Amino acid sequence: MIAATAAGMFVVDLETEEIEPYDGELELPPSPELSLPRVVATAAAGSTVVAVVDAKPPMLVSHDAGVTWRESGRGLPKGVAVAVDADTIVFAARNRLYVSENGGLFWRALAVELPEIHAVAI
Repeated sequence: MIAATAAGMFVVDLETEEIEPYDGELELPPSPELSLPRVVATAAAGSTVVAVVDAKPPMLVSHDAGVTWRESGRGLPKGVAVAVDADTIVFAARNRLYVSENGGLFWRALAVELPEIHAVAI
């Protein structure tokens, strides 16, 4: 996965949590437009749509293309970006990444801290 930060871009291995500088371009898929309040960032893959919101908990997840929503990320800090690929969701707080490998049910924080994160892509 790739994180765009204030100090450049980095490739982050979600399994080993190792990071390397990235010199390529960050190609973000188009973000879905949602009619939800307080949306900070969005991402979609297939019928899964994820919205980072300025609320507690900081995320809403839909597995039916936005017809119904459930809250996710209780205990996570305020978010700035999100990326989704199948059941894997990467949630970015100011300088830390959190990963869910089961559609947003359970989360783990990556040990690595990055400069201020602006965008993420899987």
